[in-house]
Amino acid sequence: MKRLLLFLVFVACSCAAPLSAAERKPNIVFILIDDMGWTDIGCMGSDLYQTPNIDRLASQGVKFTNAYSACTVCSPSRAALLTGKYPARLHLTDWIAGHVKPKAKLKIPDWTQFLPREEVTIAAALKPADYISASIGKWHLGNPDEHLPTHHGFDINIAGYNYGQPPSYFAPYKIATLTDGPKGEYLTDRLTDEACKFIETNRDKPFFLYLPQYCVHQPVQAKKEMIEEYKAKVKPGMMHTNAIYAAMIQSLDDGVGKILGKLDELKLTDNTIVIFTSDNGGLIEVTRQLPLRAGKGSAYEGGVRVPLIVKWPGVTPAGKVCDEPVIGTDFYPTLLEMTGVSGDAKHNQTLDGKSMVPLLRDPAAKLDRTALFWHYPHYHPGGATPYSAVRARDWKLVEFFEDNHAELYNLKDDIGEKSDQSEKSPAKKAELLKMLAEWRTSVGAQMPTPNPNYDHAAKK
Repeated sequence: MKRLLLFLVFVACSCAAPLSAAERKPNIVFILIDDMGWTDIGCMGSDLYQTPNIDRLASQGVKFTNAYSACTVCSPSRAALLTGKYPARLHLTDWIAGHVKPKAKLKIPDWTQFLPREEVTIAAALKPADYISASIGKWHLGNPDEHLPTHHGFDINIAGYNYGQPPSYFAPYKIATLTDGPKGEYLTDRLTDEACKFIETNRDKPFFLYLPQYCVHQPVQAKKEMIEEYKAKVKPGMMHTNAIYAAMIQSLDDGVGKILGKLDELKLTDNTIVIFTSDNGGLIEVTRQLPLRAGKGSAYEGGVRVPLIVKWPGVTPAGKVCDEPVIGTDFYPTLLEMTGVSGDAKHNQTLDGKSMVPLLRDPAAKLDRTALFWHYPHYHPGGATPYSAVRARDWKLVEFFEDNHAELYNLKDDIGEKSDQSEKSPAKKAELLKMLAEWRTSVGAQMPTPNPNYDHAAKK
């Protein structure tokens, strides 16, 4: 009898012991950069910006060459990432609070300027699986009384509030949800340190770390010593020549290295998924993305094509490249499948994204998807006017609503979108226009309307 009791005690203790890293669900570190262009890291072609840690991550995982944000600006892109739904379906189609153009040719729709509480975010979907979730950095998805990360499934919010850029990258930051550090502390470093603290504190449980860095959004500010180093490296004829921006990226890369080092130190690397991407294309006043056309806010590739690296230990082959088009809405179903909670957790039933898991297992695979879509019924200071766009394999069509003209490009032959094929390929143009119109109807997209106060002489 005594032996039986001892055995039962041993079994009970064994069952109560914490799961090892190999036995529990995988951790997630999702690093989202603000306004980072497609070529703004070393392994994507920069001739100035130095990113050895991000490049190392790419050598350990899969690098995507045709990754897209779900919108050309930040708030819609972030909402789509967190919910798996197109901005057009959410009616959250511009950065919050957007631009007011009272004399423009078109009147923008009455769009939603917050992430609705009924939408289930990745953090909320993971909660029933005992994940602890933190949002550390930029939020920009509604007012602070009702729409902070902690209102949307996250357990922790550090530095996330209703504004889309920091007043300063150096303390004092004047960010309502971030205690100020010592004067002169650099924001990117601080958010990295907060991320490392979160990882260490929660090392014994599955965690979802959403790290939307404010970097490299304006204001363009960096550490003086780094700026001087990059000034000395700028040479005539280089694509990238902004030394301050280069220094911002180096601080960002240092932060990625520190987080990867913390995972190594805590022996969590082999059970942690790491994702690195951007919320939209780079700002053309700050950086260049050649051979892509234009930048942030634009319908063209420079506005929506972004860097993407995914490392899933034990699954992604090291150093492989995937050319299959993917988009921000894909992260939601992908992470739910990666963590094994897609079938039994509360989640959004209507999803626009497709799981990227087949591509992570085999980067040469193809997804069962006809096209990717964008809808931006707004004006942007970068020159964009209201439009919708579709990419169907090699073909991309952009429909502009001010005059209802459409442009057609073959991205395989013309990645820089220099040669409009709409007149040469009228059948393909008609096919994609029909596809785009049907998609808008299916998601309930809001359309701009003629502006009764239009003033042709007014500046847009």
